[in-house]
Amino acid sequence: MSDPEFEFCVVIDDDEDILMASRLLLRRLFRDVEAVRAPEEALPLIQARTPDVVLLDANFARGATDAAEGLAWLDRLLALDPEMVVVMITAHGGVQVAVSAMKRGATDFVSKPWSNEKLLATVRTAASLRRSRRAAGGKAAAAPAPVAGASPLLGESPAMARVHSLIARAAPTDANVLVLGENGTGKELVARELHRQSLRADQGMLTVDLGAISEDLIDSELFGHVKGAFTDARTDRVGRIQAAHGGTLFLDEIGNLPLRLQPKLLTVLEQRQVTPVGANAPVPVDIRVIAATNLPPEKLRDESHFRQDLLFRLNTVEIDLPPLRARREDVPQLITHYLQHYARRYGRPVPVLSPAARIALLEHDWPGNVRALRHALERAVILAREEALEPEDFALVRAMPRFSSAVVPPPPQHQPSDDLNLERVERRIVEEALKKHGYNISLSAAELGLSRAALYRRMEKHGL
Repeated sequence: MSDPEFEFCVVIDDDEDILMASRLLLRRLFRDVEAVRAPEEALPLIQARTPDVVLLDANFARGATDAAEGLAWLDRLLALDPEMVVVMITAHGGVQVAVSAMKRGATDFVSKPWSNEKLLATVRTAASLRRSRRAAGGKAAAAPAPVAGASPLLGESPAMARVHSLIARAAPTDANVLVLGENGTGKELVARELHRQSLRADQGMLTVDLGAISEDLIDSELFGHVKGAFTDARTDRVGRIQAAHGGTLFLDEIGNLPLRLQPKLLTVLEQRQVTPVGANAPVPVDIRVIAATNLPPEKLRDESHFRQDLLFRLNTVEIDLPPLRARREDVPQLITHYLQHYARRYGRPVPVLSPAARIALLEHDWPGNVRALRHALERAVILAREEALEPEDFALVRAMPRFSSAVVPPPPQHQPSDDLNLERVERRIVEEALKKHGYNISLSAAELGLSRAALYRRMEKHGL
C-alpha cells in the first residue's frame, strides 16, 4: 500500500460498526484515524491537533432523526475553527439534513449506507480543500474576525476605494458578480463582503472551490444526482446549487469549470432551476451567484476556454481586484495589521521594522499579493531573533507581474549542484517554478507535472 496522502482524520459516530469500517477504510488516505462515539470525546483530540477532515454523524440520541445534535456540534466545531473541514454523516435519504448542514458550513456529506469508493472520493476532496486552505494561509480565517459592520478588506488606496464602492452598490441587489484578480488578492474576502452586505446575509453563503474538485466529480457536486443515475449512485445527492437555495453560491476558480458543463450552469442561471443527474424534473432554486477567477482577461474571453454567454450571465457586475503592486500605499497598513495579528497569535512581542526592512517591503512587487505579504510577515514573526526585523528576515524575490505584457526573460541556465539532498532539491525546484510563473498555482503545477492539490501539499511541506 502506498503512503497515505493526508495526516489526520476524526470520525464521530455512535455506531461501532460505522467506526470500525471507517477506521479501516480511511487508513488508505490518512496516517492517523481517530474514531470516537461522542463529540465530547473528539473535542480534546481536535483541540490538540488540527484534523484534515472531521466526519460528524447527524444524530446521536437514540431514535433522533432531526439532526439537531449533529448540527449544534457542527456550529461548535466551526466556531472553534472557521476553516475546519467537516463532512456530515446522514441517514439514507437525509437530503434536507445535508442541505441544512452545508448552509451552516459543512463542506460535504455522505449518506449511510455508503459505497467505499464514494466515501473515499468525498473525503479525499474535502481533505484536499483543507490542504489548499492551509497552503493559502487560511483565506478567510487568517485575519482576526472584523468587528460588526467593518469590512475585512484592508486598504484605503483609490484602487481599493473603487472596490468598496462597487461592493456597496452591488451587494444589496441580486445581481450576479464576477470577481477578477490574481492569486492572493483576496477574492473570497470580496465574496464574503458582498454576501455580508446583501439581503441574503442570514441565509448563509455556500462556497464551491472548483479548483479542488476533480473534473469527474464536478457534475454531481454542483448539480446533484438521483439514486441509480450511474454506477455507485446508491442514494440521492443534493448538489451545491440546490443546497444554496435562498442564499449565496460562491463559485471559486470558475475558470476550472469544464466546457461540457458550462451550458448546464448557464441553464441554471437563466431558468432558476437545476436538474440533478438522472432526474426527470427540474428543481426550482433561488440563489445569488458570485464567481471568481484568476484567469487573465484574454483567456476568460476566449470562446475555446470559456463560453461568452455564460460569462455575460456571471459578470452582471464585474469587480477587478487590484494586485498589491498596484496599491503600494496600502502596504504599510497591511504590515501593521499582520505584524500585530501574528504577534498575538504566537504570543510574541510586536516586532518593529528597521528602515531598510520597511523600504524592502514597500518596494517589493509581491507576486503572491496580500497572501505572500501575510506569509512573509508570519514567518518573520515566528523566526525573528531580534526585536527589529531586517531585510534578511524576509525571503523577497522579484518576479514578473501576473498579467504583464512585458517580454519574460529566458530562465537562467542551471549550474550543476553538489547538493543532492532530495528534500532541498525538491524545495528548490518547486520554488523556481513558482517564481517563474509569478506564483500562479495552475501554471506552476502544470510546469512541474503535478495537480494543484499536490503542489499545495509541497508548498506547505517546504514552507513556501
